[in-house]
Amino acid sequence: MTMISVRLGDTEISDLDAWAIRLGVDRSELLRTAIRRHLVRLAAEGEAVAWSEQPLSAAEASLADVADWGPAEDWKDWADAAG
Repeated sequence: MTMISVRLGDTEISDLDAWAIRLGVDRSELLRTAIRRHLVRLAAEGEAVAWSEQPLSAAEASLADVADWGPAEDWKDWADAAG
């Protein structure tokens, strides 16, 4: 793990400390979690842009219909077959 340094204003430090106490975590853990979540959100936004710029082909989109099929067979009447 690499250590970084960040400068924050008094208001942000006060809010950070209050949330850390409220959540029962230390300041560093709260910042790591916030940064991780923000990076995930940014990556998701990038994926959304990529999807809009290059939508699925007809062959790829046809696989979405498979999700609507449900189970291939109804096995609930076999529930007592195990014994």
